[in-house]
Amino acid sequence: MATAVPAERDAVAGAFPGASHEVALPGVTVVEIADGPDVLAAGVGPALAAASTATALTAAALTGRPYDLVVSAGIAGGFAPHAPVGSLVVADEITAADLGAETADGFLPVTALGFGTVTHLPPAALIRDVAAATGALTGAVLTVSTVTGSAARAAHLGDLHPRALAEAMEGFGVAEAAAAHGVPVLEIRAVSNPVGPRDRAAWRIGDALTALTEGFGKLAPVLESWNRHDQ
Repeated sequence: MATAVPAERDAVAGAFPGASHEVALPGVTVVEIADGPDVLAAGVGPALAAASTATALTAAALTGRPYDLVVSAGIAGGFAPHAPVGSLVVADEITAADLGAETADGFLPVTALGFGTVTHLPPAALIRDVAAATGALTGAVLTVSTVTGSAARAAHLGDLHPRALAEAMEGFGVAEAAAAHGVPVLEIRAVSNPVGPRDRAAWRIGDALTALTEGFGKLAPVLESWNRHDQ
């Protein structure tokens, strides 16, 4: 199952040639592809992504066909120079970068306050196979509720998360929903712009969607052969 906003959903679905039909659920529509994944547009931001994913996971479980894997797919900002525009990134950790509290001594993640979680770890063997098949970079993908718009903020995130390759807005929400159902999660992102000052002229969304489509074409055999119980 893959989650993405509409254009990204089309990029994911385009990698699978089977016939498809739509299933309307409360608040979200799932596209079921014959001999392929179910695909949905989860929406923008971690809260809506979590709600949409949870709805799909619950509906599948209630019909007796629970999912084995959830994939959060889409475009992202890349931390230069590690993840240049057009590159593909697969997350080996999915981290909520701004879930916590600001203090006089700086930012504290919610875990430092004694509750919650801020990081989900996808299956290591799956990450290895996906990276080998697609040529994707591997590293942390940050989930933010506010897209970075300054060099200072980009540098601050880089200092707090030195392994970060990209930032997006949905992965952690998707991972939270998957974890609640005991289902593994994977996040894969195509970089459309650098993390930092907002410069619309530098965005390459079309190129990123092309990279995402090509990546899923190479990813499909990995997903088809993957068995969560072999990990």
